[in-house]
Amino acid sequence: MKWVLLCLLPFPAVADALVTTRVIKAGQIIQPADLSVVDADIPGAISDPALIFGQEARVALYPGRPIREGQVGPPAVVLRNQIVALSYVSGAIAITTEGRALDRGGVGDLISVLNLSSRNTVQGWVLPDGSVRVSRSEG
Repeated sequence: MKWVLLCLLPFPAVADALVTTRVIKAGQIIQPADLSVVDADIPGAISDPALIFGQEARVALYPGRPIREGQVGPPAVVLRNQIVALSYVSGAIAITTEGRALDRGGVGDLISVLNLSSRNTVQGWVLPDGSVRVSRSEG
């Protein structure tokens, strides 16, 4: 009878992580010159520069610190307190009214909007044209 002994020893995995080269304030668009790549295995850190370029910082980013998911996102097309077209579409029913954005958001972000007609607060997704759709269906 032969016995095989398999030993698994931990060894450090080396991966790339993106860090900033300057302070980037929340709301600023990230440019290629703002980033640097370091050899480090940092859990949750973004390593692909293509995912970051042209995105907006959601929080302040500091030099030498890794950029993590959730700290960047699409540039805002709706600003807080902006009047937006608010729509609900479900099958043959389409309702459109005006609302006041209670949050700032980029395309695809879920934000709160005050319906100016009913004074109710609803949540909806920001569309590329700056309007907000309350229903997910494309109707």
